[in-house]
Amino acid sequence: MGAQSLKPATKTPPPFTGLRVIELAEDPAGEYAGRLLAEMGAEVLKLEPVDGAPSRKVGPWAGGVAGPETSLNFRYYNSNKRSVLLEVTAPGGVAALKSLTANADVFITTLQPAALKAIGLDLAVLHAEQPSLIILSVTAFGLTGPWADYKSSDLIALAAGGPLNSCGYDDHSIPPIRPGGNQGYHTAASFAHIGAMLALLNRQQTGEGQLVDVSMHEACAVNIELANPYWFYPRINVQRQTCRHAQPSPTQSALFRSADDRFVYFALILSDPRAWAALVKWMDGKGMAADLVEPAYNDLAYRQAHFYEIQSLVECFFLIQTAHEAYHDGQAAGLPIGVLNAPEDLFEDEHLLARGFFKEVEEADGSSALYPGPSYVFSAFDAVPRTRAPKLGEHQVAELAR
Repeated sequence: MGAQSLKPATKTPPPFTGLRVIELAEDPAGEYAGRLLAEMGAEVLKLEPVDGAPSRKVGPWAGGVAGPETSLNFRYYNSNKRSVLLEVTAPGGVAALKSLTANADVFITTLQPAALKAIGLDLAVLHAEQPSLIILSVTAFGLTGPWADYKSSDLIALAAGGPLNSCGYDDHSIPPIRPGGNQGYHTAASFAHIGAMLALLNRQQTGEGQLVDVSMHEACAVNIELANPYWFYPRINVQRQTCRHAQPSPTQSALFRSADDRFVYFALILSDPRAWAALVKWMDGKGMAADLVEPAYNDLAYRQAHFYEIQSLVECFFLIQTAHEAYHDGQAAGLPIGVLNAPEDLFEDEHLLARGFFKEVEEADGSSALYPGPSYVFSAFDAVPRTRAPKLGEHQVAELAR
């Protein structure tokens, strides 16, 4: 059966169409969990205090002007959502919140136990009062345990959970370095998204909602790649390395400078005879193989004994070509190689452009901006158009009239 025959004649609505989500989130983990649901068709109602969500106060700023409507951070995490003002700490705030969740399918909250207690919101009681509601709690350390009310951040989560220890440079006099992109928050959001989907599947079968308790600390603790298995089995700690996986002992550098002063990542794997043959053929085609074509190099032990000579030749080889030339030629040879891009380079990335990844979205002021595309492309579901993040309290009147 050909691939074309698998495509349905007509597509169905996105999987979360008709799902109503109430989001009370004070950090990127909860906001990103809400956005993941929104981009699959859910209606996500974001509750904000009168001065706006904390994420509205985080730059950078559109046009270089700080303000609640110009935070690019807020726009990223809150596209495809609706905004309603609700002071949950004010008298009647929790009652108003419960009125909203009574007509919802999922309630996302990032409030820790002490904060919940301070406003008089008990999630167990809410579950008993609204048994079909799925309560998605996404907090730093979970709802129980001695650290339940400890403060955290993306950096703290990565440090306490373990991933940070594997991130940094060969020079261990330099402390571990936090990877960018809010990876701790996004890891927790991904776990929360999975938890929400499992709870929704269970509700389809039983009609019952449940309380889903997601801990960013625990999510990070199981997301430390090779560090876990190396410690669980041989009791070995991995060591951080520059731009390559942490390992029990140092491995060779995989970064090579190119003729245009950019870098490529190339994993020089001496033990794979096919990869070695492909590399030598590629280098020889450009007159750069030198003595690597000699039969002696067909022996792995010989290659390992002469590793530094090989490494030096490979370094010179990349210096005679641009990063993109090396990338395309190396990939054509079947070798694992990639270009190190800066974020701004992605707007000109031919592959992302060909797939239509970036979507132009009209902002509230009439300007337009490019947003990242959907996290998923389904063959059977209609796409959910990317829409701008809401203005503060933009949907107040419409929601109150429901």
